[in-house]
Amino acid sequence: MSGGSLGIRSGSYGSLDKQLQNGLLPIQTARKPSKMFKEKETLFHWICKFAGRKKVGMLLLCVISAAVFAWVLYVGKGEDTSESAQVQNISVNGTVPISDTQSSVISLEQNNTTISPHSVLPPPPPNNFLGYTLPTGHPCNSFTLPPPPADKKRIGPRPCPVCYLPVEEAIALMPREMMLLIYAKSMCVHCGFVRGSKPGRKTGYDMDEADLLEMEQCDGVVVASAIFGNFDEINQPRNISDYAKETVCFYMFIDEETESYMKTSGTLGSGKKIGMWRIVVVHNLPYPDARRTGKIPKLLLHRMFPNARYSLWIDGKLELVVDPYQVLERFLWRKNATFAISKHYRRFDVFMEAEANKAAGKYDNASIDLQVEFYKNEGLTPYSEAKLPILSDVPEGCVVIKEHVPLSNLFTCLWFNEVDRFTSRDQISFSTVRDKIRSKVDWKINMFLDCERRNFVVQKYHRDVLEHLAPPMIAIYPPPPPPPPPVVETSPERFVSAPVRKVPARRGRDRKSRHHRKVVPGSRDIDSS
Repeated sequence: MSGGSLGIRSGSYGSLDKQLQNGLLPIQTARKPSKMFKEKETLFHWICKFAGRKKVGMLLLCVISAAVFAWVLYVGKGEDTSESAQVQNISVNGTVPISDTQSSVISLEQNNTTISPHSVLPPPPPNNFLGYTLPTGHPCNSFTLPPPPADKKRIGPRPCPVCYLPVEEAIALMPREMMLLIYAKSMCVHCGFVRGSKPGRKTGYDMDEADLLEMEQCDGVVVASAIFGNFDEINQPRNISDYAKETVCFYMFIDEETESYMKTSGTLGSGKKIGMWRIVVVHNLPYPDARRTGKIPKLLLHRMFPNARYSLWIDGKLELVVDPYQVLERFLWRKNATFAISKHYRRFDVFMEAEANKAAGKYDNASIDLQVEFYKNEGLTPYSEAKLPILSDVPEGCVVIKEHVPLSNLFTCLWFNEVDRFTSRDQISFSTVRDKIRSKVDWKINMFLDCERRNFVVQKYHRDVLEHLAPPMIAIYPPPPPPPPPVVETSPERFVSAPVRKVPARRGRDRKSRHHRKVVPGSRDIDSS
């Protein structure tokens, strides 16, 4: 066997042997057996001779085998300890890849953390949340949508009934928070706010430090909305439970123009709250278009609320009328989804949506055509049954329900990048981003009916529409009738009868008194005939 075998291990910790690098083979030299070797050989023969003569060979063989086995265990344990000490004494920063049985990456919360060799890794986290099934006989199991109204004149979108659980049951079914986040890989994604080190600090879309601190303290559910360009009126949520009022963060983002109007009209005072909403004034807007600026809180809430678990985004024109925990239970937890959005009530194809946007003048036609043509080159096709179980390519994006997990955060980051690159019409870019992610991983989006969305939010008019609407007619009702007179008591003790006065009967004109009648000579009495 040649000395240039692939099994050669060099003593240079990874570098090749110098002889192999120079293209030379190692020189084999013959050495004379030493005196020590002869003594060992003589001792071995003596032991074998003694063992055979004393008939204790089996006993010695067992003792030697036990000693060798103990020595192997000792050496192996020492090597494992040294290797683990070398791995655990690593100063890490941020996310550390660790190869274990789950081939996962444990995201450490603190930077520059040193793992002690004596520390023990926590047990693996529990199994992923796989949803739940409501108990047998629960009303929501047999709930079905009623048929559409028979009146053909009442066409158009309208709300439909939704089976919500009571608030207490919905809260009890909230999935447990995982202490360790498990990732398959780590990646770097440019996701808005790229001009600064942290969102809201000299990045465009700047916010006050006090507001940023309060937003970091929110570690549960966030309900967020925004009004830019003084475009809408603030709508207060209704039917909110006391528990939600204490635990859910309600945030309304406004710009300086809207702030000025609210202060002038007396809506916003010295405090930072209007009803249930905490008002956050945004400075240094990154876009002149208010609709494009509104996509920042809509799609990047996980960056502004880094410790929140769930978020519910509603447009400024909407009024929330159902408790947030009931909405999360119905559209996320019960469906075992991390992202939920409603389908468009009429259109389900991106090409139809683009033509409708051009017809309505939502954006200039050239920009929409450029965006659609780009997506066609990326593989966008018209919607067909081949895309099932996907039911639509066009969302109604005024409500976004989301769990802040890495995959949902990645989706909204990539979605925002398309809004930043092309038009602000996010319905056009939704399906392309969704399909790109679904081609890599098995990810589920709950696209529910638009009539179900209209059940928990009520759409209001924009401010400019309200100003042009005719004032509501004041209904004039006739005055109520006067109250009836009090009833006079008819007790016999207190009743005093008035004297009855006889009213003389009235005589007729043709009758005259006989007593005062004058008798004229020669006249004839009428009664005597």
